[in-house]
Amino acid sequence: MVASLTVAALALRAGLVLRRSRRGDRRRTSLSRRAHLRLAKPAVGLLLAGFIAGPLSVLALRDWQPFRTFHGGLGMLVAGLLIATALMGRRLETGRSRGFDAHALLGLLALLGAAVAAVAGFILLP
Repeated sequence: MVASLTVAALALRAGLVLRRSRRGDRRRTSLSRRAHLRLAKPAVGLLLAGFIAGPLSVLALRDWQPFRTFHGGLGMLVAGLLIATALMGRRLETGRSRGFDAHALLGLLALLGAAVAAVAGFILLP
């Protein structure tokens, strides 16, 4: 999950470059847009794979109830934010939306929530 969070942070950084260029009335380059997409898509996939693997490992390896911890509840919230961010990003990518600021806010909240969930998960380690 640390690698997933790192990729997501790099995607956020690339997205902030796009945001700064849009706010500063500078022209966005296709390279910065491609960099953001190249990082963001795998980051969402990796983080959602981790979200799915968590409850499976809790059931298979520990015989615990999934989602009974703060870590699990926060994971559900983060998964929802990630999916919303990805869907909005897809609409932006295809030109069906202009909600850049909402996409940026959702992405930031998802990344911050994922970081908090990662820290909250430390107490669950064997």
